Amino acid sequence: MAPIPTPSAEPQDNPDTYVGLEASGAEQRARERGWSTVRSLPPGAIITMEYLSGRLNFEVSDGVVKRCWKG
Repeated sequence: MAPIPTPSAEPQDNPDTYVGLEASGAEQRARERGWSTVRSLPPGAIITMEYLSGRLNFEVSDGVVKRCWKG
């Protein structure tokens, strides 16, 4: 049987600090802080609900982060 993969550690970072930032700057900051995946989505985008450790999601409208959450 194959070993169960160990999920990557998440940075100790508060997603609320990204709200209100310009999207490209927020993405750069998130990567610098250790997020392995950064995903920008338009408001109301249809997405799957799986949780991916190490991923940070941005809801972006008019180039500004309106909402941010882990997974």
